[in-house]
Amino acid sequence: MTVDKELDKLSRLTPPAATPEARTRALAAAMQAFDTAENNATAAQGNAKGWRQSSIINWIWSPAMNKKFLAGSALATLLVIPAAGYLAIELTRNGLPIIDQTEIAGNLSKSEASKQPAATTGQPVAVAPQIPAGNVSLAEQSVAVAQALQDKEAPALAKPDASQTSEYDANAALTNKPEGSAAALGATKRAAPAAPGIVPQRQFAEPMAAIAPSPVPPAEGRMQMQLDPNRERFANAAANPIKSVATDPVSTFSADVDSASYAFVRRSLTGGAMPDPLSVRVEEMINYFPYDWPGPNNADQPFKATVTVMPTPWNRDTELMHVAIKGYDIAPATTPRANLVFLIDVSGSMDEPDKLPLLKSAFRLMVNRLKADDTVSIVTYAGNAGTVLAPTRVAEKSKILSAIDRLEPGGSTGGAEGIEAAYDLAKQGFVKDGVNRVMLATDGDFNVGPSSDGDLKRIIEEKRKDGIFLTVLGFGRGNLNDSLMQTLAQNGNGSAAYIDTLAEAQKTLVEEAGSTLFPIASDVKFQVEFNPERIAEYRLIGYETRALNREDFNNDRVDAGDIGSGHSVTAIYEITPKGSPAVMNDDLRYGAADKVPAEASDSAHHGELAFVKMRYKRPGEDKSALITTPVNDGNAVATVDAAPQDVRFSVAVAAFGQKLSHVAAVDTYSYQAIADLAAASRGTDTFGYRSDFLGLVRLADGLSQR
Repeated sequence: MTVDKELDKLSRLTPPAATPEARTRALAAAMQAFDTAENNATAAQGNAKGWRQSSIINWIWSPAMNKKFLAGSALATLLVIPAAGYLAIELTRNGLPIIDQTEIAGNLSKSEASKQPAATTGQPVAVAPQIPAGNVSLAEQSVAVAQALQDKEAPALAKPDASQTSEYDANAALTNKPEGSAAALGATKRAAPAAPGIVPQRQFAEPMAAIAPSPVPPAEGRMQMQLDPNRERFANAAANPIKSVATDPVSTFSADVDSASYAFVRRSLTGGAMPDPLSVRVEEMINYFPYDWPGPNNADQPFKATVTVMPTPWNRDTELMHVAIKGYDIAPATTPRANLVFLIDVSGSMDEPDKLPLLKSAFRLMVNRLKADDTVSIVTYAGNAGTVLAPTRVAEKSKILSAIDRLEPGGSTGGAEGIEAAYDLAKQGFVKDGVNRVMLATDGDFNVGPSSDGDLKRIIEEKRKDGIFLTVLGFGRGNLNDSLMQTLAQNGNGSAAYIDTLAEAQKTLVEEAGSTLFPIASDVKFQVEFNPERIAEYRLIGYETRALNREDFNNDRVDAGDIGSGHSVTAIYEITPKGSPAVMNDDLRYGAADKVPAEASDSAHHGELAFVKMRYKRPGEDKSALITTPVNDGNAVATVDAAPQDVRFSVAVAAFGQKLSHVAAVDTYSYQAIADLAAASRGTDTFGYRSDFLGLVRLADGLSQR
């Protein structure tokens, strides 16, 4: 009955004015659809000739139309519209395969297709089976359906590639917005413009309920949504657990001065999405910010530790032990000569505005920061490695900048060969008692040659023995191999940063160039021993990928992180005092949990909460030195507000990082509480980094409530 009503509406429909091109296209599409359906149909039940129920129309129609005496006339339009509509209804009733809107919208007539260049094969986004409606007339819908059915059985003449797929296609499929919703209708206005020579894909907001009254379940083998997979890789490290001091009193880890995680989190949030929890490394977020920790007075002691014990903002039954390290800041006039090799990824994946173009601008900033007697070399890799610039003194700055400007993307990513070439070049220009460093700039997509993390790690470990260190700078999204970047930086005695904006390049390569380029201590390790008489449990916040075995602390052959000029390093433990209701572990039935080791019960150590030890090597030395700091009640403050300003701000950052990475300890601590703590401790904010942090907390709060 519904179909009859639709046919009745069609019969009374006033044909819209049509251009000659539209009439020609409609005629060609309808006739081709009829011919294809007739020739390829299987015999219907009770019909030996194999004609479909609608075949009589084609039998009468085709000879008349082929005479062309109706072509281009208004009478032809009147005939085409009802007949094409009837064809679509009959084909739907007979259960022929239902097609995607992408095929309906993307098809061209043969005459148009002959003028088009070969289309790049794309990945169309599959949508729910439906016949388009909205602002499109029923006649246009019917002709589109007929044409698309023809192309199911014949090769497509031209289809939009992935670059012509509209914003609506991807976003509607990803967010599962209901068809016909305001969001879906609004999205039709945001369609991406078609490339020259490609017919743009039309958007249809609602299904035609009269013709397709009920949803059709996806048939087996139907094309599903196929977006480019997200190839970003992050190290899979679970949050540190709560440990009992009675059974595991010692915590050991390597220093970490990387900042990549914070910049990546910022880019995700400002892009309107919560970050992948695996991308959040809390220690890198804390260490992103400059702090005014007390530093050593001279280079004889490369860094100094400051410890603060304060109440935990998110748990009244625990405390935080905040350990802050500040490195000696080398005066610019005394910085050693630098021999730098820029190892630049110019593969095809770098051909995006936030990759190679941003990279080039970043290195231009850095060159302007270097001294005249420093040297710069440039090696590029894309399939094969090549030397773009031999070692050149910064006094010839224009030559270096010109070489950077000439870089162009293209090819696959043969990173291993590029690394080998860069280290060879750095070795040729080696500066004794100077800085010899390879600066790798990439999106992390290594797909040619030795490309596993293990293979590249071995290459980097071997090269660092020559006194040449590595800095890794990540760019862009989509291919980012953060896991590999971390592996290379950690094993190359260097650091990893993520450059998402030119402002971040300015911070990393100009403002913090001293800490990036000039190491003051290598293989820096921390070990904290807790007094079981005072502390029942502890949890190290962050540093999951930097954990070391207890015996590694005294083993000078075990590699650890480096600290550069002026670097600050912060580590925070959440500790549970003995007798607190927050204790999570039961006492041991068969242990001496109630007995305190003789060393701890000694009167000299009785009041201590913990004992902090640090090992480090001076540049060029193989034997480590030791710094120790006891922690007692003199390090404690009674309230959060009584803690130093920088301590409170770093704790706010720690809470934020834990919340983004879904650590249960801060589940009940709100984003608003984090923002309040950070705002109250913002202090002097010369470059606006802390204000930006407050903005990120507000963004996360809003996004988490979607």
